Amino acid sequence: MNNTINKSTINNDTSMQAASGKVIIVGSGPAGISAALYLQRSGKVAVTVFSSGSGALEKAGKIENYYGFAEPISGKELHQQGVLNAKRLGVSFIEEEVFAVTYDDRFKPAVQTKNGTYSCDAVLLATGTSRKAPSIPGLRELEGKGVSYCAVCDAFFYTGKDVAVIGSGEYAVHEAQILAPVAASVTILTNGSPLSAELPSGIDLCTEPLSSVNGESGVSSVTLQSGDTIPVSGVFVAIGVAGSTDLARKVGAEINGSYIKVNAQMETSVPALYAAGDCTGGTLQLHKAVHEGAVAASSILRFLF
Repeated sequence: MNNTINKSTINNDTSMQAASGKVIIVGSGPAGISAALYLQRSGKVAVTVFSSGSGALEKAGKIENYYGFAEPISGKELHQQGVLNAKRLGVSFIEEEVFAVTYDDRFKPAVQTKNGTYSCDAVLLATGTSRKAPSIPGLRELEGKGVSYCAVCDAFFYTGKDVAVIGSGEYAVHEAQILAPVAASVTILTNGSPLSAELPSGIDLCTEPLSSVNGESGVSSVTLQSGDTIPVSGVFVAIGVAGSTDLARKVGAEINGSYIKVNAQMETSVPALYAAGDCTGGTLQLHKAVHEGAVAASSILRFLF
């Protein structure tokens, strides 16, 4: 399924009829909305924001260190005001989880969701950064030695081997489906959570909590809370939704620890791919995210025009 985005289907604002470019922003936090406002007001591009679930801003109970508010404001209210302003200007929003950024043979980018692939001219990653990692003994120690965060990157290395995916949502199922054609077996480990997505045929499911990931020079098994052990050669982590760093890693963008490496123009090492906000590291504050969103928007416009 290929849902080609164009100005007639995602933007009915008459001021955008002359838009000649298409930009997709992944994430509706302060960085994403800031970029959307600058891009939309340029009149040169049609802007679509993909969002799924709440971000860090919406979880902030009270904000009183941000310019322009005489009284404290909740993160949820500030987020809502930002989204409403973007919609007022004609920015389109799609409530779908993005699993991957892809490129065609002309190196034109697109984003992939459960419902289709949406093409564009540039992508901005602005979904923030994960503030919570699974605390499973052995997981961190075996990163790069059988523990992976990118199925499309590393599936080949597990051809004919048994693997597991840790996660309980659509993202975990998506990673499992990438692994299934090459691995001997794939088991989704929900670590005690219910599976919130449909289980594809041919993929196993275990909902028991995990006690550890085992191995010395490489992953050899996972141990469940009951004491039972499942032999696997690889463990892929896909908890929650795919964050900006996950999406960047899948297309080979340079990563610095858990953050996306960008230059002063918010450009990643991959053409037409930009990143802004918490996913680039530094001070995890509103003003920094808004600034980077504006810089990214200006850079995208220079790139396209």
